[in-house]
Amino acid sequence: MTKAITNNGLHPALLVAQRVVLAIVFVLAWWLAARHTPAFILPGPDRVLQALGALSRTDSFLHDIGMTMYRVVCGFVLAALVGTPLGLALGSSRALAQVFEPLLAVMNTISSAIWAVFAIIWFGISNATTVFVVFMTAMPLILTNVWQGAQNVDKLHVDLARSFRMTRAQVLRKIYLPSILPYFFSGARLAFGFGWRVSLVAETLGSSDGVGYRLRQAADLVQTDQVFAWTLLLVVLMLLLESGVLKPLERRLFRWKPV
Repeated sequence: MTKAITNNGLHPALLVAQRVVLAIVFVLAWWLAARHTPAFILPGPDRVLQALGALSRTDSFLHDIGMTMYRVVCGFVLAALVGTPLGLALGSSRALAQVFEPLLAVMNTISSAIWAVFAIIWFGISNATTVFVVFMTAMPLILTNVWQGAQNVDKLHVDLARSFRMTRAQVLRKIYLPSILPYFFSGARLAFGFGWRVSLVAETLGSSDGVGYRLRQAADLVQTDQVFAWTLLLVVLMLLLESGVLKPLERRLFRWKPV
């Protein structure tokens, strides 16, 4: 199989063409549905694009996008810094895993909306509210994936490292860390997507700027075209980050893996 063929056997050009056709079908269906629906319920693509253009000319447009991205990145980085070493520790120690597994299960069952309520009580209307919610949503995902990766480390490699009298820190750094990187990136991409979405919930409840705050403001004023415009912008930004940053970085780091 040549490099020009993707994992599912499709040529990249054919894959792009299929996705373009899918997008066109979606827009046509949206346009047809909007023609038979009041604009305050379902605005058409043209009205949404006009609203997006009007929003982009406001003074707060770039500020709101920048603040949302800043909060998401801060929460995500903190989640990675905390979740990765904890996942390594739990994956390499059965005793620690047995102690902390119930706590992780509890954290995974608490919804982001509840974390947002706690964050407002503790931090008020501030950046910390959104950062905390993103952190509490993303960290368990990263921790769980890293934990799973650490459990799948080849025990023969660990025993060999110990036979060379490597310290526990060296075993973690040279054996466990390279092995868990694919699991980390899998969890990180999932966590970033969830973090991006829950940031809107947090900003809706506990911020005075940002995309989530603008969405709530537009909804309160029944400006449905602006709600759709902000939503469309978020989807585009997420796709750009996914295809322009996360996927290329993952391919570069794991280019040694067979296709």
